Amino acid sequence: MLMTHYMELLASNQPWNLLIFMALPVVLAETVAITELYILYTRKFDTWVRKVNRIASILAGSTFVGIIVHLTFAAVIPITRDGAWRTWIDVVAVSTYLIGGVPMVLLALQDLGLIYRAESEERRLARHAIYVAVFLVFAHIAMVAGMMDPGVMGYVAPEENHKMMKHH
Repeated sequence: MLMTHYMELLASNQPWNLLIFMALPVVLAETVAITELYILYTRKFDTWVRKVNRIASILAGSTFVGIIVHLTFAAVIPITRDGAWRTWIDVVAVSTYLIGGVPMVLLALQDLGLIYRAESEERRLARHAIYVAVFLVFAHIAMVAGMMDPGVMGYVAPEENHKMMKHH
């Protein structure tokens, strides 16, 4: 079975890539999502749950800044330059993973007080919930697309293509 670059990234350099590019950011983002539900339900802003939510969102946003910058220069630019995308499903997997980090960065900026300072607590809470929802949608699209075998979409690995041409 062939892999998208997304899955190849997670499968390479075990267990480090899996921990850095999947476990860490997803655990932080899921912590934000779970604590967000409590805050939305209770409207309690001065609890330890809100502190955990804030810390997790700042850490998740910071993590995604590093991931986005690193993968843009180490993967996206070289893969694009070399025409090495493994069909559109590969592009979807990688791009939605990176785009999904943007709402987490915005959460961090908001929780650091760098954006939306003048807005009411209710409005900032609404933005927070929207950013979490957008992250979850993009992260799940990335995971599903990333698990797809690009061969199903017609991709033939260069060595497979070479073998097929030798036999004809």
